[in-house]
Amino acid sequence: MAVAETQLYAKVSNKRRSKSPSALLESLLAKGFPAHIAQKALVATGQKSVEDAAKWLHSHCNDPSLDDPIPQEYALYLCPTGHLFNCLQEFWKESKRQCGKNRAHEIFPHITLCDFFTCEDQKVELLYDILKRICNSFAQRFPPTISLSLHSSTSYIGFFVGDSHANILKEFAVAFSSEASALADCHVKPCLKQLHLTLAHKFCPHHQKTLEQLAKYINPEETCHWVAALYSRDMRFVHYQTLRALFQYKPQNIDELMINAGDFIYVNPTQQSEVSEGWVIGTSHQSGCRGFLPENYTERANESDTWVKHREYAFVLASKFLAQSTNEPNVKPNGEVRNPVMSRSVTDVLSLQLSQNTNLRRGVLVMRHGERVDQVFGKSWLQQCLTADGKYYRADLNFPSILPKRKDSVKHFEHDPPLSSCGIFQSRLIGEALLDQEVTVSYIYSSPALRCIQTAQHVLQGLKLDQKVKIRVEPGLFEWTKWEASRVIPNFMTLTELTEASYNIDTSYRGNIQLSSLVPSESYEEYVSRSSAVIKEIVTACPNKGIILIVGHGSSLVSFTQPLTGLPAKDSSDFAHVVRKIPSLGMCFCEELKEEKKWVMVNPPVKTLTHGANAAFNWRNSIMEG
Repeated sequence: MAVAETQLYAKVSNKRRSKSPSALLESLLAKGFPAHIAQKALVATGQKSVEDAAKWLHSHCNDPSLDDPIPQEYALYLCPTGHLFNCLQEFWKESKRQCGKNRAHEIFPHITLCDFFTCEDQKVELLYDILKRICNSFAQRFPPTISLSLHSSTSYIGFFVGDSHANILKEFAVAFSSEASALADCHVKPCLKQLHLTLAHKFCPHHQKTLEQLAKYINPEETCHWVAALYSRDMRFVHYQTLRALFQYKPQNIDELMINAGDFIYVNPTQQSEVSEGWVIGTSHQSGCRGFLPENYTERANESDTWVKHREYAFVLASKFLAQSTNEPNVKPNGEVRNPVMSRSVTDVLSLQLSQNTNLRRGVLVMRHGERVDQVFGKSWLQQCLTADGKYYRADLNFPSILPKRKDSVKHFEHDPPLSSCGIFQSRLIGEALLDQEVTVSYIYSSPALRCIQTAQHVLQGLKLDQKVKIRVEPGLFEWTKWEASRVIPNFMTLTELTEASYNIDTSYRGNIQLSSLVPSESYEEYVSRSSAVIKEIVTACPNKGIILIVGHGSSLVSFTQPLTGLPAKDSSDFAHVVRKIPSLGMCFCEELKEEKKWVMVNPPVKTLTHGANAAFNWRNSIMEG
């Protein structure tokens, strides 16, 4: 191939805009905005257009920090695009599915060239000019491909850049930092240590082998265009968590925050201890305002979701070389045929791997019960539903239509409450979702609490397995008895009563722990020991392949998965803090790695169900007399 055909050149990937940054500022000044606020708006929107900056100013009209002279923090990254980027994205997705989120998922794939540094708003345009000039000067020296080698340790997995290519990139970073320091008065620190592209960071050590295997499916020689990109972030929220709003929330009180679906909120974890359960206090990225909002209206977002991309300059190959790479994806430049398996997309390989492993592995799905009636109507719910002669009637549509028959007093339901109508619906919906995902439940265990047995029954109905799989009632699955409000073990329905009430109970099953051996107000150590023993007995008793479904309580998601995956028990205060946040039908899923003789926690096969509260409504009081 001719030298001219393989030369590299740098080009500005942002098309030249109709107005320069200086012209954008002049347009905003002409609209009457003060210079420092106009510059702040332009920087916050990446100096893209007058319209974007004006929209930002409008949404931040009540931002108490609007006049504060707080600069943005900037970083220079080298980012992959093309086939390599696609493979990395597929790895991101699959590693998160199998091993949960780790620190690498917070930011897109990149090689850090310069650490974050501050730059005054009025000097940001100088950074753009400097980056363009440095990219042009290095265009001829930029390597056609960057040598990447896989490195793995107990807390880090990623690609290290080969020394010869790393030296060029370091020179690039030094040149940028020198000019930025001299011309834009910025203190820029170039990265001079081992350059790397992180795949996974700060993960659980027992996930190392799984992540390593997934990483080996990435071919670092895939076609890639590298882009030098300048990003900024709000330096005030560097150590905060970033949440994304799932739904709109309109404030009910003056100290609450208005959010729309898709909004980002910054939350300081250290400021949440005094906030009411179910609420968080945060600052809106969209408006800069601060206030309370319901936690279940949000989900965790990535740190980089709120970053602003300012300029990017792409180092690309000449068109003829690109055409050859595209038309001959399995041939290396030296004519050697690539390994066909490594040339597949990561998704294809992982799909094959997972389909092969589906019949080889067992899983344990631990689920909290659905919404219980006292959760909605309070501890005195039963009093609202009994006539003068002690008969049950439905005082609200969210009460169950009937209560199952039991030989002793109906008042025992007070300490062993049933599901609400919504709880029944929730449970069946989860079962249907599991069916859609082709999840095969081979065994189902339930706490003796009525709400858990009902959840199990309706999940099985959604799965269309209610006539095929029987519910094994296991007393050892009951929650930490110290949390039982009555301070005594509830008088549960008997297996005979449950069967007569049409629950599909396995009457031949004998629990690992007898009901009579449950100790009221047991210590935390006793509860942890009981849970550990029960989960190990259940797994041992179910050697066949498929899913073991355990329907228990919020505490079950912690107390059963920790010993199963070999993790130490949490401190009792941490345990209580975690359990309080587990919603109705919250789930954890553990999968067996038989070859390695261990269990690992991965993403559940279906998402959880989020919904809002629906207050009681009296039309006469509200409409006629309101």
